[in-house]
Amino acid sequence: MRITITCLLGALLLCGALSLAQAPVVNIDPKGHPELADAQKAIVEAFQRIEIAQKANKDQLGGHAESAKQLLTRASQELKLAEETADKKLPPGKR
Repeated sequence: MRITITCLLGALLLCGALSLAQAPVVNIDPKGHPELADAQKAIVEAFQRIEIAQKANKDQLGGHAESAKQLLTRASQELKLAEETADKKLPPGKR
């Protein structure tokens, strides 16, 4: 019984650690897609400001700030996919 509880707690801790939003990065080429790159930079800035707010509020934001960070990370990934899709559709000399 004790081993089962220990395993369950360990699994919950692992799931919690994996669910934390990873910081988005700027990985879009501003020469090829300046608007997408600017949007991605704004996402990174917003993510950083949320982290500051979380620290200032001692993580007492009801999980909403963490959810916002996850959504921003997802938005950044979608912008990267948009860049890759656009690049595939461009003729070789236009990339």
